[in-house]
Order: sequence, then C-alpha cells, then structure tokens
Amino acid sequence: MKKTIKKFFAVILSLSLFCGLVGCDKSEQGVSPDASDSADNSEASDQTEPEQPKKLLGRVSVEGTKFMVEGKELWINGTNTPWQHWNDFTEGMDEEFWDTEFARLVADGVNCTRIWLNCNGESIVRLTDDGKVRNINETHWEALDKLFDLADKHGIYIMPTLLSFDHFKEPVKSGQRWQGLIKSKEYSDRFAEKYVQAFCERYRDRNCIFAIDVMNEPDWVFENSECGKIPWDNISYLLGRCAAVIHENSDFLVTVGVAIIKYNSDKYQGNKVSDEYLKELTGSDSAYLDFYSTHYYNWMKEHFGFPCDKSPSEFGLAEAKPCIIGETHNDDEKEIGMTLTEKYKSVYDNGWNGIMVWMDPNEETVWYEYGLTSEATSAMAELIPEKVFPLGEG
Repeated sequence: MKKTIKKFFAVILSLSLFCGLVGCDKSEQGVSPDASDSADNSEASDQTEPEQPKKLLGRVSVEGTKFMVEGKELWINGTNTPWQHWNDFTEGMDEEFWDTEFARLVADGVNCTRIWLNCNGESIVRLTDDGKVRNINETHWEALDKLFDLADKHGIYIMPTLLSFDHFKEPVKSGQRWQGLIKSKEYSDRFAEKYVQAFCERYRDRNCIFAIDVMNEPDWVFENSECGKIPWDNISYLLGRCAAVIHENSDFLVTVGVAIIKYNSDKYQGNKVSDEYLKELTGSDSAYLDFYSTHYYNWMKEHFGFPCDKSPSEFGLAEAKPCIIGETHNDDEKEIGMTLTEKYKSVYDNGWNGIMVWMDPNEETVWYEYGLTSEATSAMAELIPEKVFPLGEG
C-alpha cells in the first residue's frame, strides 16, 4: 500500500515538473500560453488605433536662393490677410474668424499668409512720451498663442509683420512717440530687446512662423512728412537691430516689406536693407535679411518696370537671396493684360520664390476679390503641389 501511494505521488510529481518545464520554455521564448489569443487581440488593437495626424509644417530654411523644408523646396503660394479688425491681436481677437479663415485658405491652396501683428500705435507696445518702450500688453501674447495654435492646426505658415510706417504718422500723439523711438539708438535697442526678443523666446519653436517681416514699407517713414521724414540711417538701424536680435534668439528667417524697389536695389538709390549697410550701422554680423520681400503696385511700373514678367535680378534685386513679391494687386487684369492666375504662374516661371497678393477686408470683413485669389492659388497648388505643400496638405 505504501509502495502504491509512493508510486502515485511520484507520477503526480513527474507530471507537475513536465508541465512546469513546458510552461517555462514558452516563457523563456517570450511566448505566453495564450499567444494566439494575444496576437488576435493585438491585431484587433492595431486596427482600432486612431490615425496619427500628419506633420504638415517644418521649419523653413534657406539654401542658396531657395526656401527649403526638410530637404524639400517650398514655394510661397501666398496672400496678405493682414487683420480682421485694426490692431485686433489683443483681447479683441476673434478666434473663430481666424479658425474659419485658415481652413478656407488652405482649402484654396494657400500655404502662407502675411498678418500684421501690430497695425499702429500703442495698443500693444506702449511707449513713454519721448518714445521709450514702457511695457507690452500681456493680452497680445495670449492672442498670438491662439493664432499660432490655429495655424498649426490647419497647416498654414504665417509671416508676421511687427511694425508699419503707420506707427509713425502724425498728428496722432503715438506717431510722435514712435518717431522719438526710431530717432534714438537707445530706444531702438530697447524695442528690439523688449518686444522682438520676447517674441522670439516665446515662439522660437513654432514651425508655423515662416519668417518675420520686421516692418511694412519703411520707405514712407523716409519719404512722408506725416511720418517725420526720418533718415535711412535711423530706419535701417532699427531694422538691423531687430534682425540681429531675431537671428541671435531663434532660427527664424528675417525680411522687410520694402515698398519700392528703388530702396531695395543698388540699381537705383541704394539697397537700404543690404547686409553691408545693416551690419555697418549696427556693428553686428547678425544684422542681415535672409530674403527680399519687395512690394509692387502698378503706379511704379513707369518708373521701375513690371516684376511679374522678369526675374528678380532683372527687376533689380540681388541674386544671392530668395526673393518674393510680398504685396501686389489681385485685381489688375485690365491694367496689365494678365489674369491673376497667369500672374502667379509667370512669377513662378521667372524664378521668384513666391507671391503674396494684398487682400484688404471690406466693411463685412470679407476679403476683397477673394475669388480671384482662390482661383490663382488653387491653380498653383495643382501645378506644383510638391512645392506648395512639401510635407502634405492640411
């Protein structure tokens, strides 16, 4: 009886050891006893995982005379949507408006839009009576956070413009203050450090920022009495200091929206934003523009020619940088004998790196002649999709 019991327990022990060894063997090979069930569950899990969003925007850089994004060329199929309401990037920003507008622009092939962050005056950058920067309206940063979030969401680049000649207009008291700022190297330095540097530090990781346009049409600050007729040395010093601060605190590209080619070219009255001039005035090797963004309107044609049927160098711009037309008509077909769609294609064929037509909002904040713009930008997106949306469309 004892021998029988011993044999019985021996058999049970042997079976237990065998099962244990088999179980250990599967475990050691990384296979669970329910491997087939797990594989089925894993497959089902993979099928139900939400699709990851595409990366639509990469940081834009310059290689030679081209804009590049992650090794692919970018051509600026652009517009100006400068503001919804004048000086609206504070607590008055309409987030819903920009959400809808960015969606519409991308749907019509637009990959970049130029927006004025501060149209004039001191609702954003507050100055003392003599022109020294006092403080920045904190709601400005909150509004820009929302704006750039929406740009990221829709996959559209923004070229923010920081200043305009409008800041310097009299008889508004703020115009006198801004004239005081630009006449002073100390106050110009303070603007670059207090506002431009703060902008770069806050947004340096935002790929939706294509480039920073330091100032809209500084030419009129030099030419117009209402803007003070400030000498170019003062104007270009401020532009150069801002460019240097941007380059030293971010890898954003920098440009200036020059109104007339005669101030952007050695062919006429000298390039007031050339590398040599900006570096000479500021004493900084970081004071330079990464590309040129000249503006063109048809009153200029008889004096300086027509840019849309010639290359940037033939128009008078230096050959060493990318060049875009940063502002121009979108409704001048009768004057030039060329549709807007033909204008966009001609600019591309002649070696420009992009075009951004002007669209001023009317009283209902509907972009002027938007149908012409959408037709042209849609045609370019169809012609060169790999350059308009190098990383994929929004």
